[in-house]
Amino acid sequence: MKKIMFFLCFLLCIVNVHAVDFQGQSYIVMESTQHNVLEGKNIHEVQSVASISKIMTAIVAIENGQLDDEYEIGEEVNEAWGSGIYIHIGDRINLRDLLHGLLLRSGNDAANVIAKNVGGSIEHFVEMMNQKAQELHMTDTHFSNPTGLDEEDDGNQSSVYDMALLMSYCSQNPIFNDIVMKETYKREDDGGTWHNKNRLLEEYEYCVGGKTGYTKKAKRTLVTRAIKDDVSLVIVTFNCGNDFEFHQKKYEECFQKYQNVLVLSKGIYQYHGHSFLIDQDLYYCGQESQNVSLQSQGDILKVYVNENPIYEVNQQNALQMIFQYAWMLFGECMNG
Repeated sequence: MKKIMFFLCFLLCIVNVHAVDFQGQSYIVMESTQHNVLEGKNIHEVQSVASISKIMTAIVAIENGQLDDEYEIGEEVNEAWGSGIYIHIGDRINLRDLLHGLLLRSGNDAANVIAKNVGGSIEHFVEMMNQKAQELHMTDTHFSNPTGLDEEDDGNQSSVYDMALLMSYCSQNPIFNDIVMKETYKREDDGGTWHNKNRLLEEYEYCVGGKTGYTKKAKRTLVTRAIKDDVSLVIVTFNCGNDFEFHQKKYEECFQKYQNVLVLSKGIYQYHGHSFLIDQDLYYCGQESQNVSLQSQGDILKVYVNENPIYEVNQQNALQMIFQYAWMLFGECMNG
């Protein structure tokens, strides 16, 4: 591997902000684009995560099902207890309604119906959940069911770090985002209107989604996401009694402390005699001076900030690269 280090240092304006105290088991603040951890406590400590595991249930269903697919409710609803959307055997309901019931009302019955119909069986759907966790490098995580219930076993095990990774991934999906940012939803089957249990949507103007959770074993769990000035942050808390208040105050603190800063401008870069086109301005969310480095491995150039990889590009044919860069500049001129 060829390697060269160079440092581009930039100093953000440091604002005196009163640190928000955390009273709970573990928490994390993650920038959702580059997945850099801004703050945290016990970020890899594993425990039952309760209903925030329905975030995984939802994204697996969205990626493997069709929103207009209609399912007939079967015996699987009798295997769910606790929070529900009160569907009954013999009812017919589409996946779109079920996903809203899952994420807004934390319906355990909805989770089981989704799992059975999208996965063919609840057991196979759980396998799909764990496979997705592996794809996302959620190494602290193991799912046992689609609901988050943990009365009969240890439930779904994860860490605040892994759940922040999952929420960051899901935030790239427009269907998921459309659901979790709704304060209310009117069912397409005229079965009524649901109100989102995530109070932060009403209480904090920059919140764009999240998921609540609670069991006696897990205590309170909460995942939320907020965007301000193009900075997208995810906060996850475990066993925090004042979680909604903490999330809001922590967002305000972090939005004052951190911002996206340009670390490399788009353009053609020469590296060890080879040319690479970086076709977008590269930003990184941080507070203090950051170290930017380039590393090459074969025909791949990687950009690191504080040893965290943020971008990689393959070497291209010289003429193709020049044409692509010229076309990019032309497009910018046409757009003003």
